[in-house]
Amino acid sequence: MEGFIKLDKTNIKDEHISCAFSDKKCKESYELKKAWLSEQFEFGYTFRKLDERAKVFIEYGPSEHAWVPIKANNYLVINCFWVSGKYKKNGYGKELLSLALQDAEAQGKDGLITVVGTKKFHFMSDTKWLIKQGFEIIEELPTGFSLLVKKIKNNENTPCFNNSVKSITTVNKEGIVVYYSNRCPFSEYHVHNSLKETANKRNIPLEVVKLETIEEAQNAPTPATIFSLFYEGEFITTDISICMDSRFDKLLAKSLEK
Repeated sequence: MEGFIKLDKTNIKDEHISCAFSDKKCKESYELKKAWLSEQFEFGYTFRKLDERAKVFIEYGPSEHAWVPIKANNYLVINCFWVSGKYKKNGYGKELLSLALQDAEAQGKDGLITVVGTKKFHFMSDTKWLIKQGFEIIEELPTGFSLLVKKIKNNENTPCFNNSVKSITTVNKEGIVVYYSNRCPFSEYHVHNSLKETANKRNIPLEVVKLETIEEAQNAPTPATIFSLFYEGEFITTDISICMDSRFDKLLAKSLEK
């Protein structure tokens, strides 16, 4: 099996970050993601990827500095975790997860946690696969998100979602509302280009909320702080492709049918 590279401030300028290296229109967003990563390295954040030009990587960091609305102490939080294309079913996912567990044990953490869709959501880890690897669902939200945990220590230190995601009454009920951050190299471009064009074409009001600090992310009304779209006050999707004119109507209709 090929080796993995761990990014840090000394090599991030020269290494690709896997998820958007071939998407030239998102170049600015890509650099913003790199800048976000560089800031998070100061808090012990880890980005580990396959030493290939491939979308095979995992990101995680201390729960106390997580850009997600959870209450958790002494855990590592997995954010993006992706194995794509021909690299699937070759053991890369298990190897990356094993390395994260080793880091958690070495740091004396209580375990790993991650936010997923109760049913698979776009741009989020595969819930069923993680459960097969020993993760357990510890909390579910009406919006369709779940909090998973894989404990190393058998104790009562169990994470939970923050109150901000348990009621979405704070979300504007008029038109489209999007929450996003630079955790994703696709979000900046598609929110400010594709989605604005899509909303204007349909005369739909659009409110964009960029989460620029950890405090804003931890108090967001959605656990998917990379990208979440609401319509008339209802959570719709984490799928950034809904921003595109050719995808919006179909994905919105499909979500409203559920």
